[in-house]
Amino acid sequence: MAKNRYTFMLRDFRQKFQSNLELIFPTTEIDSFFFLLTESYLKKSRLDIALNPNFKISEAENALFENALNQLKKSVPIQYILGETEFFGLKFKVNDAVLIPRPETEELVEWILQDFKNSEKKLSVLDIGTGSGCIPIALAKKLASAELSAMDISENALEVARENARLNAVDVAFKLQNILETETLAEKFDIIVSNPPYVRELEKNEMSENVLKYEPKSALYVGDDDALIFYRKITKLAKNALKKNGVLYFEVNQYLGTETENLIQEFGFETQLKKDIFGNHRMIKATLKDESY
Repeated sequence: MAKNRYTFMLRDFRQKFQSNLELIFPTTEIDSFFFLLTESYLKKSRLDIALNPNFKISEAENALFENALNQLKKSVPIQYILGETEFFGLKFKVNDAVLIPRPETEELVEWILQDFKNSEKKLSVLDIGTGSGCIPIALAKKLASAELSAMDISENALEVARENARLNAVDVAFKLQNILETETLAEKFDIIVSNPPYVRELEKNEMSENVLKYEPKSALYVGDDDALIFYRKITKLAKNALKKNGVLYFEVNQYLGTETENLIQEFGFETQLKKDIFGNHRMIKATLKDESY
């Protein structure tokens, strides 16, 4: 019976929440975490909490908040604690098998959609290194007639991606495949997109603790001696796997934009390097020159 009693004051927990995290996170981020938790655990918005400051929670609900607080103190990402996040206005399940989708990748999706919004043909799209499936699933929601395929080296990641496709009611053909061991792509595509590993070991000191400790290393890091290994391989494959007028899109390391662009151009592509909303070189679009067909 005790577990059903509403004896805990949410405002008291909020004070505890803030005092326990103030040395780890900025105040605005702490508030963001708190309201994400209240939305998830209590189905209460920030406004609901403001209008009812004396809101009481049960022992079971308090235990959920305490567990979340303990994980946040260890720098576990809030998205992993909740088991979900939002990307391009859609809900996605996430766990430590997949990277947490980021705003920069939303910009990459938006670029593709802007380029193909008036296309009347049935597009074929391949996402390489799909992780949570956020890119092909978001594209599938907006490009209704497109055929979406995606691959990843991790079966655990693909399990998450398949669940997200079901959650968002789209069809994506997922495949377990190591792109670095792939010699040819069996099909041809109008669009090939990839957000491959691109963080160099030397850049780890710029990463936050929650990324370093909890997000999958195989999806993030490359060796300093060959940081563009995935771009080289995918561009080489794309040269023969893109249909006429097909387009290759990459998310790229902000420090290696020019180097990545030069590499892609060596394979006969014309390129456009684009900045994200933060002013960082983050995306590349590449099309084959006519004479390459």
